[in-house]
Amino acid sequence: MAGIDASVPHSARIWNYWLGGKDHYPVDQEAGDAYVRVFPGILDIARGQRYFLARAVRYLAGEAGIDQFLDIGTGLPTVDNTHEVAQRVNPACRIVYVDNDPLVLVHARALLGGTSQGVTQYIDADARDPEAVLRQAAETLDLTRPVGLMMLGILGHVTDDEEARSIVRRLLESLPSGSHLVLADGTDTDPAFVEAQRYYNDGGAAPYELRSPERIARFFDGLEMVEPGVVTLPHWRPDMPPLDDGNAHVAEVCGVGRKP
Repeated sequence: MAGIDASVPHSARIWNYWLGGKDHYPVDQEAGDAYVRVFPGILDIARGQRYFLARAVRYLAGEAGIDQFLDIGTGLPTVDNTHEVAQRVNPACRIVYVDNDPLVLVHARALLGGTSQGVTQYIDADARDPEAVLRQAAETLDLTRPVGLMMLGILGHVTDDEEARSIVRRLLESLPSGSHLVLADGTDTDPAFVEAQRYYNDGGAAPYELRSPERIARFFDGLEMVEPGVVTLPHWRPDMPPLDDGNAHVAEVCGVGRKP
């Protein structure tokens, strides 16, 4: 557990708290509660992103025929993690999780199991070093075959747009045709969200950049978008029609793009 700082809130632990998990510290609960007081909609985003992950992985493991997944910035294990969803569709799926938080590392290695036919692996690496991520992932995944690249809620932590696009580009350049990028990130479309994030960033934790939907869509440059494109969380291939138009209150967009 060396290297874990329980005095500063951490996004993965706060996210775990918002999703009803137990792997967080009082400082994370305090920060999470303060965030919710300013922007209650973050709870809808946390749940909506988890539902999107499940739908996107089911699509990739089923209709798209993807049986390898590289999940970067996975965070703490909760329910319906990538390997669980994928291996329910195809028990032989191979999944590599990537994070660089010591607490995530401890819990992931203890809790992320999987099927006997497939493989579930965890590597300690930083998304800002794509080459190191790919080098370690190649020990488990066959990078000459299509891969589902999962980047949910992670690129906001790379506040410079060019650096963030470079990370995505370098990862995709090393993956073959037929690979897919699954991405979701918060938007600057809700003033309360912007205000809550400003307070959070000013509190000393790792900052997160809210971007416009147009800036987020740029991460898919050069890819073939899977319908319906870049949309708010409830609108990406919902299991049932959203109760309303979704755009008024869900300040996060998502999408899936295929590498030609």
